[in-house]
Amino acid sequence: MRRLRPALTPKTTAVVIAAALAIGGGAVSDALGAWPRLENDTIDMRFGVRGADRTPPGVVVVAIDDRTFSDLKRQWPFPREYDARVISQLHADGARAIAYDVQFTEPTDPVDDMKLFSAVARAGHVVLATTTVNAAGQTDVLGGDTNLRQAHAVAAAANLPADAGGIIRRYPETMLGLPSFAVAAVNAAGHAVPSTRFHHDSALIDFRGPPGTIPTVSFSDVYAGHVNPRVFAGKIVVVGASAPTLQDMHPTSTTRAAPMAGAEVQANAIWTALHANPLQPAPDWWTLAAILLGACLAPLASLRWRPLGSALVAVGAALAYLALAQVAFNTGTVLVVSYPLAGWAAGTIGMLAASYVGAFAERNAFSRRLQESQLELIQRLAQAVDSRDSETGEHVHRLGLLCRRLALHIGWSPADAETLMHATVAHDIGKIGIPDSILLKEGPLDAGEWQTMKTHTTIGGRLLAGSNNPLVQMARTIALSHHERWDGTGYPAGLSGEDIPLVGRICAVVDVYDALLSKRPYKEAWQVHDVLVEIQRTSGTHFDPALVDAFLEFAPSLDHELQSSFIREPTIAPTHPAVI
Repeated sequence: MRRLRPALTPKTTAVVIAAALAIGGGAVSDALGAWPRLENDTIDMRFGVRGADRTPPGVVVVAIDDRTFSDLKRQWPFPREYDARVISQLHADGARAIAYDVQFTEPTDPVDDMKLFSAVARAGHVVLATTTVNAAGQTDVLGGDTNLRQAHAVAAAANLPADAGGIIRRYPETMLGLPSFAVAAVNAAGHAVPSTRFHHDSALIDFRGPPGTIPTVSFSDVYAGHVNPRVFAGKIVVVGASAPTLQDMHPTSTTRAAPMAGAEVQANAIWTALHANPLQPAPDWWTLAAILLGACLAPLASLRWRPLGSALVAVGAALAYLALAQVAFNTGTVLVVSYPLAGWAAGTIGMLAASYVGAFAERNAFSRRLQESQLELIQRLAQAVDSRDSETGEHVHRLGLLCRRLALHIGWSPADAETLMHATVAHDIGKIGIPDSILLKEGPLDAGEWQTMKTHTTIGGRLLAGSNNPLVQMARTIALSHHERWDGTGYPAGLSGEDIPLVGRICAVVDVYDALLSKRPYKEAWQVHDVLVEIQRTSGTHFDPALVDAFLEFAPSLDHELQSSFIREPTIAPTHPAVI
């Protein structure tokens, strides 16, 4: 049958691995929130692209600005009769709710304090800011919670937690056990914000634009009654500081050169709450799908197009996703951007790397297949011997393992020891040319049979001759030299000492060790102790003494380590050391 082509080429495999790593990296990064600051920066960019909304927002800021100090010719803090006058003016002008972002937690002049209390009580729908709560969960705003209830006012937490970098992007639903300033202001205006519109007790502030977008009038103009009532009628009015000297300025998602006044930040939060938090995060499944698509796009494209074309496809898709994220943002859905783009970048870089790695692997595939086929040929020839003598086949497997062990013990590298293990497979490959009457004979061989048996070394050498492959060359050397003896009485060439190739000397020790332990047609298996005594006895005559010393250092443990590889038969006392 025609051999089927492998389903995965090296290039395909590398591309699949690159895509899997990109998907895993993007998904894990998103799950861990690996770079929240970067993701928040993408939100800021989307605000910048969207620009300012000039539609009347239903919220107005009364700013305690530099002009206020110039007009009123007073230092901060102002007498509370000033605040009382502004609250009364706003109430008279029809403000729907008054959110006063100035803290009244400490008593001042009793007359002024009473004027403020009375103005708040008459106006109703007043929210007063605080940033502290006492141990009993109460506030000191306007003299305490009892006074607040009598004045029909509400204390609210004015804290706006900042993200990394000190940037305000979100507002809380509650804080310090109180409703947040924005939520309380919207409630005072007769609206409610569903808790389901908050995520982890906070929501993105849907800033209307950069500083100055929310309509703003000066505190001093309201104090003087110079503002047209229609400016405030039916609106939520936020009163707070904007003068830089009062240090209530903050960086936000829409600020660039200049920060935004705290009162305007609160006004944007109030607008957001008033519209039930329009900016909502996309579902988690969307983010995972975007990561999956972004990570896989370039690798999948590379299966059809070249790397450069695939990268251009991926870049186009990334730009399309950014455009989609902006459109979605403009309509109230906040798509996660940085993590899908991270998956896209990882997938694209991985695709480029995988494409070049895969191409390199494919260029060398023929060479590898040739080497594998040579090794396979040797193994198949060894199996041919095995088909005639199963005990010899099992011996071949064990011999390779033991030769590798001895080579490693004397300092060979793992790669060279591995090559030796494979090369020893063919050490007795020449036995394929020995007649069964000799190879399988029970009992000792006569002189003529012995001479024929010894030719298996030269037959193996001829079978393996002429190869340029280092593995085959080593196998030929072993086939020719593993029956040479240290004293020169071996065969086929009668080599002695270090003239015998090292691989042949290694194989000689291990070959005799395993052969004596194994049952053969002409002998029974020896005991391990007797084998080791015999190897020690023939050190310097049959074997390289240095190799014998090295082998005996670990040989006592071999019976336990390789017991699954040895076939044991009932043993008898040794009668001779003859090993073919």
